[in-house]
Amino acid sequence: MTAALSVSLYAKIPKGFFPQQDTGRVMGAVQADQDISFAAMKQKMDQFVHIVMHDPNVQTIVGFAGGNTAKNQARMFITLKQRGKDRKLTADEAIREMRRKLAAVPGASLFMQSAQDISIGGRSGNAQYQYTLQGEDLEQLNDWAPRLLQRLRKLPELAQVNSDQQDRGLSAQLTIDRDTASRLGVAPQDIDNALYDAFGQRQVSTIYRELNQYHVVMEVDPKYQMTPAALQAAYVRSSGGQMIPLAAIAHFGPANTLLAVNHQGQFPSTTISFNLAPNVSLGQATQAIDAAERDIGFPASLHASFQGTAAAFQEALANEGVLIGTALLTVYIVLGILYESYIHPITILSTIPSAGVGALLALMLTHNELNVMGMIGIILLIGIVKKNAIMMIDFALDAERREGKSPEDAIFEACMLRFRPIMMTTMAALLGGLPLALGTGIGSELRQPLGITIVGGLIFSQALTLFTTPVVYLYMDRMRWWFLRRHRTVPERISPAGSHAD
Repeated sequence: MTAALSVSLYAKIPKGFFPQQDTGRVMGAVQADQDISFAAMKQKMDQFVHIVMHDPNVQTIVGFAGGNTAKNQARMFITLKQRGKDRKLTADEAIREMRRKLAAVPGASLFMQSAQDISIGGRSGNAQYQYTLQGEDLEQLNDWAPRLLQRLRKLPELAQVNSDQQDRGLSAQLTIDRDTASRLGVAPQDIDNALYDAFGQRQVSTIYRELNQYHVVMEVDPKYQMTPAALQAAYVRSSGGQMIPLAAIAHFGPANTLLAVNHQGQFPSTTISFNLAPNVSLGQATQAIDAAERDIGFPASLHASFQGTAAAFQEALANEGVLIGTALLTVYIVLGILYESYIHPITILSTIPSAGVGALLALMLTHNELNVMGMIGIILLIGIVKKNAIMMIDFALDAERREGKSPEDAIFEACMLRFRPIMMTTMAALLGGLPLALGTGIGSELRQPLGITIVGGLIFSQALTLFTTPVVYLYMDRMRWWFLRRHRTVPERISPAGSHAD
């Protein structure tokens, strides 16, 4: 019964990876419009820094403009005030409070996430979790990635959904009138050389000094490079030596261009980053993303998968059943060798489901999800809780073998004599887990699920196993004798008075 209840609770409880910590550190990433200039980007950063710095929860801030691949990106590192003393809100609550103020800045968004002590997967982005699309066809990838992005932004389980797709950069497209250029004696290579001389960085000479040498680079004065109107003033030398206005042999127009093409492995990729909405587990978010992908009819030629922490979470979730099963099998083998029996180890293992039920109930009552730390606590309970049954059954078996007592008398005496040691060891383990469950301070969220599972599992199992273990022991002993009588002849058991008993 307790085993079925533990399986039911496991299916209902939200699944997570590592608890969300409040370390007092926040990482921010700014993503502006793709056609923004560096000067305008710096102005946006000044606005963001001003708003964040005047937040009552913020102590210090460091920000810089410019990203690894595009000029419309920036980074920000925020240190929050000490929680409990100068700050009443958690890090995630402070982020949501600042997000409402930052919405007043047009043309750019600041994505923030609380820094964690443990980061698995080695993948970074504008948010804590990543979902990557890959495909051989870049045009198909650029077509479907925005569709999925818009669909994910509508999911209530996700927050701060963004993409690293950079395909809307602003460029000036030049179209050559080849007939006119040929008539005036201007070759396409001449136009290319003239544009590179003006807007590129062509080295035309080297100045040698006694101690150093200097490269001479030719370009247009930077003040004439700020607008596409500079193309109207450009000239090209014809084959006859005449200077031909560029506007006479070409026309210009705005166009979009790729600022960056991201790759994963050998294929183009687009990564969608997201954070979790309040009171939403990572397991619920991954299920919602998979459902959204199916709803929009995602093509099979594009491969979508979680990356970084989200990918590590899925791998861990798939192996949880195998991990617990292996631990139980190992315990069964060791106990079977110790007692030279196939039956009595099952009696000892019967105490474990109640511990699992207590641990899951404790997590649900405290509004925690089942994560890696909770799983570690449940595995620890396998070793802690079974000692209650070992202390009783080991004494009962010794009384049967040495003193010739009946199973009823042996287990009754074991319960009476081993009650105090069982309570002492249980209270020692329970009180040892209380500081983990009740502790506060920086990063305490990482340790709390471990203490909650240990304390909850010990309390619930202690309340049940003192009564259920003797009953299970008697039933298993009867099953053992029934099995022996059915398959081979066994000697009759001797009663304490010396008379034969069936």
